[in-house]
Amino acid sequence: MKTLPAPRMLACVLAAACSAPAFALDPLSYAHTDQVRQTGLHLNLKADFSHQTLAGSAELALEWLDKSARTLDLDTRELSISKIELQGADGAWKPARYTVDKLDPEKGNALHIDAPGQPAKVRIFYRTAPTAAALQWLTPAQTMSGKRPFMFSQSETINARSWVPLQDTPAVRFTYSAHIDAPPGLRVVMSAENDPKATGKGGWNFRMPQPVTSYMLAIGIGELEAATLGPRTAVYAEPQRIKDAAYELADTEKMVSAAESLYGPYRWGRYDVMIAPPSFPIGGMENPRMTFATPTIIASDRSLVDLIAHELAHSWSGNLVTNASWKHWWLNEGFTTYVTTRILEALYGEEVATMNLQLEQEEALESLASIPPAKQALLTRDPDTSSEHYTDDGLAYPKGAWLLRTLEQRAGRAVFDPFLRGWFDQHAFQSVTTEQFVDYLRQNLLARHPDVMPEAELNEWLYGPGIPASAKRAVSARLAALDATRGAWLAGKTGTAQLDTSKWTATEWMKFLNDVDRKADRAKLAELDRKYALATTRNNEVAFRFYRAAIHAGYDAVRPPLEAFLMSVGRQKFVVPLYTALLETPDGAAWARAVYRKARERYHPVTQASVDKQMKK
Repeated sequence: MKTLPAPRMLACVLAAACSAPAFALDPLSYAHTDQVRQTGLHLNLKADFSHQTLAGSAELALEWLDKSARTLDLDTRELSISKIELQGADGAWKPARYTVDKLDPEKGNALHIDAPGQPAKVRIFYRTAPTAAALQWLTPAQTMSGKRPFMFSQSETINARSWVPLQDTPAVRFTYSAHIDAPPGLRVVMSAENDPKATGKGGWNFRMPQPVTSYMLAIGIGELEAATLGPRTAVYAEPQRIKDAAYELADTEKMVSAAESLYGPYRWGRYDVMIAPPSFPIGGMENPRMTFATPTIIASDRSLVDLIAHELAHSWSGNLVTNASWKHWWLNEGFTTYVTTRILEALYGEEVATMNLQLEQEEALESLASIPPAKQALLTRDPDTSSEHYTDDGLAYPKGAWLLRTLEQRAGRAVFDPFLRGWFDQHAFQSVTTEQFVDYLRQNLLARHPDVMPEAELNEWLYGPGIPASAKRAVSARLAALDATRGAWLAGKTGTAQLDTSKWTATEWMKFLNDVDRKADRAKLAELDRKYALATTRNNEVAFRFYRAAIHAGYDAVRPPLEAFLMSVGRQKFVVPLYTALLETPDGAAWARAVYRKARERYHPVTQASVDKQMKK
């Protein structure tokens, strides 16, 4: 398969200017990327925890594509701009005229900069709002030590514009550098080169030499310590959590090696992980070089590290080869979910991978009941301009992975693995569309093996609702045996005391609790809790599923630990379904609203918006 010669690839990486196909303008961005493209970024910012702002400047390097263009349109959200300068041909900086449009609830504020002469660089002086959608500022009381504050970002999908003025679309890639000033005693990390030995004296400096997209911009500032995991891997966490985090993530270096054996060299230098505070809104964010991860993965037994495998897999599918717009989100998440299973299999064996895969597929099928059919396609045909339209239901993860697994099963790994690696190699550091993948699929797999998937079936996967009937489901022998155990327990043929759970994995507990939800009554769940202390387990995936089943069964004795969970964990995957379940009954709704009034300020703005939506229904 054709790949770029090494010198050409290096030039593309350093200049962030590889030739790329023209895309339709991103409906979620104000940028006219057909006229001008951002190729570089330098940030010079100071963190002010007392006012909960970042202030300073952003310098953008520009490549003008349309010689007649005289305006630079950028994405912002609630930024206070003090001045803008343009760099002339003589290298001197001169004031620029600009206007800022009114706030659009979805897209933020368009920034229009007069750019006569098509300057090579523009410098914008600004301050973020305390309500910046990407940033959460935590008081010392909201951290583990209680001594120092913490701040972290979550830019995906279109929230980078709330802390940096830029072309906020995944169609554009750029290199970046940064100088960040922060209060003494706090470490700064970014999605860039991080030096574990850096002290921050004179400020914190960063460089990202590979071209990234705006949603991959990330910053974290807090009381952080670093622990080495391997030659190119480390974990950063609050001092009280660093030992547990290092134990939990001990296999990270092995994961990198396993992924490389399948899909080629890791191209980002280091792979580090920051364990964020509990209010982090998602499981993990694949920021290049520095994954941000929820502390809910720390279960003391390494049973939930598949999340790290998933974020690492993004180093190929998502970060290396990126969806050109959020309409093509499945190219990021579906591919990554497939690669995650392959990494787990390589490290922990086929049975572990198959159990995880079966659970993933079962939960996908279960989710269809709550997703409108029009949103179940991998690629929607409509021009909807809401990012949530493409990314809020999560079906793209398992359905996209299921499509790739189907291709793998039919073609065989000897054919499919080189095919997939070729996709990553040939499109490295590029933003791509579904149409590009389909063209690649036809030319490099289906042309040689036409029986692998007919065109009608491929269209069913891409544009149809649900999971095609032709999809083969994963079957784990251990989970099949668990079905019989669960059936006997629900029927009263096996008592709770007789359940042999001594060798159950976390995945088996998750499946068991999924399957008894809305079937087991209050008494049975009380027995489970007394026998196995599920309401206070350190495994948050298990605890979440137990809480959900308990709410549906009316097992109100679970409310004290459930309240503690909702007050301390801000991961949307957990808190949104739990509040939703509580809202199904008047008593549960009253209790949920009372808890949320106390917990809301502890959640990230993204989580707040999601729960607010449920509360209004």
